[in-house]
Amino acid sequence: MKRVHVRIDGRVQGVWFRGWTVDEATARGLHGWVRNVHDGSVEAVFAGDDARVDEMVQLCHQGPPAAQVSRVDAAETEEPVASGFHQAASV
Repeated sequence: MKRVHVRIDGRVQGVWFRGWTVDEATARGLHGWVRNVHDGSVEAVFAGDDARVDEMVQLCHQGPPAAQVSRVDAAETEEPVASGFHQAASV
């Protein structure tokens, strides 16, 4: 199982990015979470099949229709994740 921590910058809050991420990650059978960050970015952890995690990271470069993504940083992580994919509290 691959685990990746992703940070997405740009116009990504107030454009349904978190809800879109939950839908897309769930459709791919991934585990993890997504949340808003106080600096205006969004961060997420995706865990699951290598190819599906990679696909989800690539999708984050586009995001939902109203998003304007300027940067995506992704790094493998050992952070434990619960089963399923959910929206976490903002930080």
